[in-house]
Amino acid sequence: MPEGHTVHRTANQFNNLFAGQPVDVESPQGRFSGGAKLISGKTLLEARAIGKQLFLEFENDLTLRIHLGIYGKWSFAQLAGELPEPIGQVRARFINSSNFADLRGPTVCELINRNEVLAVEQRLGPDPLNPNPRGQEFRRFAERVQKRKTPIGLALMNQDVISGIGNVYRAEILFRAGINPHTPGSEMPTDKLQEIWDDSVRLLKVGVKTGFMITRDELFAKSPNKDERNFVYKREGLACRVCGTNVSLELMATRKLYWCVGCQS
Repeated sequence: MPEGHTVHRTANQFNNLFAGQPVDVESPQGRFSGGAKLISGKTLLEARAIGKQLFLEFENDLTLRIHLGIYGKWSFAQLAGELPEPIGQVRARFINSSNFADLRGPTVCELINRNEVLAVEQRLGPDPLNPNPRGQEFRRFAERVQKRKTPIGLALMNQDVISGIGNVYRAEILFRAGINPHTPGSEMPTDKLQEIWDDSVRLLKVGVKTGFMITRDELFAKSPNKDERNFVYKREGLACRVCGTNVSLELMATRKLYWCVGCQS
């Protein structure tokens, strides 16, 4: 499942290719035909992301909310002559005079109005890539963690607590902070939550810039191989890069959790 940095990159790509222009919208698969008719030919005002959710705002006060889930994918291409036939089950196709984008297999692809957008925004946790200079997002994050006994390793995966963090960033952020993933949220000190929040902001920005989930500081300016990018993610049984303890793997609420018992005691 794409994590938040990927969705922000998609929003940036939509803004670069389609924003401020009328966009034709089709549903080759047929499952979004009704919605496509309501926004086809309308100007796309803005694309924006909150965590793993993409919002495409059109001039007629309708917003297309898209959540890729596990199987959803985007493909973008320039138009060169005739528009090519769709490949596979394309839920929605977006077209202007120069480009087209195909959406396949999303968990959510729905048109909503302004009130419904607001309801989604209020439900979702704060997004580290949409920081507020007054720190309001951090306070919302801290409050949602500390009011529950839920382990911090689960809280970080809850999109109602913090938006955009998935399995990779969850494992890496907790490792970098030296936090045991089983620590109850109600026992998390505010200063440690600030450290988690600030690191989330930093790492996701690196992800937006590079397109990769790189969590080792010394590799930020490089394009490391996949097996070099992280401290613990998918390194179960291997020696921790810091202390040498074998990296542990367990299931936490059906999701794989990677962590170092030595560094995160």
